[in-house]
Order: sequence, then C-alpha cells, then structure tokens
Amino acid sequence: MARVYQQLSRNPVLIFLVVLVIPIAGTLFSELVMFDLPGGEVQQLVAFMTMTGIMSSLLSFAFYRLGILEWFRSLRWAIWMVIALLVLMIFLNVWVIARFTFQSHYLTLTSVLLVFAGLSALTIGFFASKTMTDRLSKLHEATQSLARRDFTVRLKISGNDEIAQLADTFNNMAQNLQEVEEQKRQLEQTRRDLTAWVSHDLRTPLTSLRVMIEAILDGVVDDEETVGRYLDNSRAEIEHLSHLIDDLFELAQLDVGHLKLDLQQASIRDLISDTIGSMEAKAKQHGVTLSGEVADDVDMITMAPDKIQRVLTNLVDNAIKYAEAGVTVTLSAWRDDSDVRIEIHNSGSFISQDVLPRLFESFYRGEGSRARDDDGARGTGLGLAIARGFIEAHGGNIWADSVKSEGTTFSFTLPQ
Repeated sequence: MARVYQQLSRNPVLIFLVVLVIPIAGTLFSELVMFDLPGGEVQQLVAFMTMTGIMSSLLSFAFYRLGILEWFRSLRWAIWMVIALLVLMIFLNVWVIARFTFQSHYLTLTSVLLVFAGLSALTIGFFASKTMTDRLSKLHEATQSLARRDFTVRLKISGNDEIAQLADTFNNMAQNLQEVEEQKRQLEQTRRDLTAWVSHDLRTPLTSLRVMIEAILDGVVDDEETVGRYLDNSRAEIEHLSHLIDDLFELAQLDVGHLKLDLQQASIRDLISDTIGSMEAKAKQHGVTLSGEVADDVDMITMAPDKIQRVLTNLVDNAIKYAEAGVTVTLSAWRDDSDVRIEIHNSGSFISQDVLPRLFESFYRGEGSRARDDDGARGTGLGLAIARGFIEAHGGNIWADSVKSEGTTFSFTLPQ
C-alpha cells in the first residue's frame, strides 16, 4: 500500500484521474442500486455528476499545482479553506441530486441537514487543525531553542503520522548535534592541554640546553669530565626534542588520515624477536626479564612491519618503564579466529580501572608519564596514542586489561 501511495504521489495526472473516476462511479452505483429512477433522470444524473466531478477534480488539481494553500500564513486557515470548499461541493452535489429524488419538503429538510453538517464539519476541522498546529508550534519552539544552541531540547512524540515522524527526526538531529558539540568541547580542551603539554616539553629541554651551553661558554665549568657530561646531557635533550617532534608529526598524520602504510607479507615472530633483542639492554638495566611466545599456526600476515615494530617497541618500553625489578614482561602471539592476537603482559604493575579507558586517548598522560628514566631519557607521553592509530589503520583493535593480582596486559589484533 505504501508503495502504491508513493507511486501515486509522484504522478499528479494519475491522482487527478483517480479523484475524478472513483467518486462518480461510487455514487452512480449507489443511486442505481438504492433508487429506481427513470432512464431520463439517470442520464441527467450522470451528466450532472460528470460535470461537477470534473469541475471538482479540476479545482482540487489547480489548488495542488498552483500551491494556493501555501499562500495562507496559517496551516489552520488552510485546513479550514479545504473543509469549506469540501462542504460547499458536497452541498451542491447533494442538493442537486436531491432534486431528482425528493419532494420539495424533503429537499428543504435535506438542505437544512446539509447546512448543519457543514457547520459541524467546520467545527471538527477547527479542533483537528488545532491538534496539528499545536504540535507544529512545539516543533517551531524547539527549533528556535536549537538555533540558540540549546542542544538538550527534545520533543514529546505523540501519534504515528508524518508530524510524529518529523518530531522523531528532530530529536535525532538534536541528539547528533549535542554529540558533535560535546566532541567540539573535548577537542577544544584537548587543544588547550596539547598547548600546555607541548610548551612544557619544549621549555624543559630548551631551558636545560641553554643552562648547560651557557655554563660551558662562560667557563663556569672547564674540567673535561664535567664538560663531557654536559654535552652528553645536551645530546639526550636534543634526542628527546627530536622524538617529540616525530611523535607530533605522526599524530597529525593519523588525525587527518594521511598515514601511509607500506603493506607487505611479514612475520610477526621476527618482529617480536627483534623487539626483544633491541629492548634487552634496557630491560636488564631495570632488572626486568623479557620473554616471547609465538604459536606455530601464526603465519605470515599482511602488515606494515615498521609500524607494527613501532607499536611493539612502544608497548614493551612502557611495560619496562613501569615494571618492578625482578618481574617478567612476556610477548605472546597466537591465532584468534580470523585475527592474530598479540599480548604484552607485565606481571608487576597495576593500572586503576578509572585510568584504563583513557590510556589510548590522544594526548592523555598520567602523572608518571613525565618522569625521567634512570638513563636520563624522558618519554613524550604520546606512544600509546600513536600505537592505537597504527593498529586501527591496519583494521585491528588495541586495548588494556589490569588485575592487581596478575598485572597489566596490553593486547592488539591484526587481521590474518
């Protein structure tokens, strides 16, 4: 039925023919069945009904095509006009038809009843139009509130007609706008935080560099051992600045979707082995043991080896940094349905549940993320955000779990 209605609504000519034929045919059938009219009167009745039917259909079609009802400043008056025209056409048609069938006193009675029915129809039309206009007025008020950036406004949906559907669409739009506004607020807060964080991370090494270089130039330190230590510290600060700039550049690429992945068949087993080898010295310095476990059914997978290597290095470096001396950090990989799942488990650290959901947010940094390691290195605090971006760019997922009695596990998946 809905499909038929849509087809009719797209074809005004077809609507015109239907409006013309159906009432004429229905009325003729009723007259011929209920009344025994002479042949001449039947012909007059058919001629009259055809003429009035054509006129009524042409009038309604003209209203539709010319958009006359749109001229009114109120929907209520437009509906009243429609009802008034409808009552007038009914009155004329019934009154003329009654002349063929009723005596004069019945004709008068019929006219009185038609006037009464017309006035009743106008009364009913008033309240019917008020029901619709009241709902539209509430929609108008809600729209004005939305224009004033009140994104919490919602409409109470009543009924199942098009106005109710419009109200539901309005509520969905307001909900979406509220979510967008909240995202904008969060992004603005992130921008402020980023400015503060970057300013801090740039100011600290630059201040340290300036102090050490001025001390060397001014001759405050002149012994070879101290000068050498100052130069080593200066190099470490420059490396930190370089890492910070690289991380910010990669995050910018991830945010705008311009990250380029050099996808190729590679072995996750080799990447885990290389990561353990490169991080072994730092792990020993912290008293941490590294181990790896890779299932035999983990085959070559399509990935960008440099990006996944970066993810593994970031996660292992993070685990070593927060692990207690004497614990083991384990890297493991196995097939999980159609994915390959990799875990980095640290048995000696715990992350509270209120922090876990925010670990991978861009620029979220816990209090310990600014701490300097024993070897003088200082992290940028952006490694987990970058790791998430790399994994999601591969079509995988990354998350963290932490249990006080078992430790913390960072996990991610890659499509097989």
